[in-house]
Amino acid sequence: MVTAVGLNNIWVEHLRSMARPAGRANRSALPIAGDDAAAKEAVTELLDSLGFDAVDAGPLAENWRTQRDTPNYVAPYGAYQASGPLPGTPANARVVHEALAAAKPTAP
Repeated sequence: MVTAVGLNNIWVEHLRSMARPAGRANRSALPIAGDDAAAKEAVTELLDSLGFDAVDAGPLAENWRTQRDTPNYVAPYGAYQASGPLPGTPANARVVHEALAAAKPTAP
């Protein structure tokens, strides 16, 4: 059973190049969503070990805020192009919170 999710809104090349140690001013954050506090804590610890902060996006039902065509999908971390990766743009917790808040539901 999936009880927490993360890593679904960042391009893999940016994930690879943007990892930073805890406490760095240019450390990026990634949203996580889940229905289980222990699972969210485990995902938060995993993200920290990978070099990212976590932003709680709420329960799994709110994970739509990180999906494709929302402000939090790839855009906070910089553009990408078919011919190769562009440098990532650090996106701290404030940027991620703002992108989560700006997401609007789409019609089914």
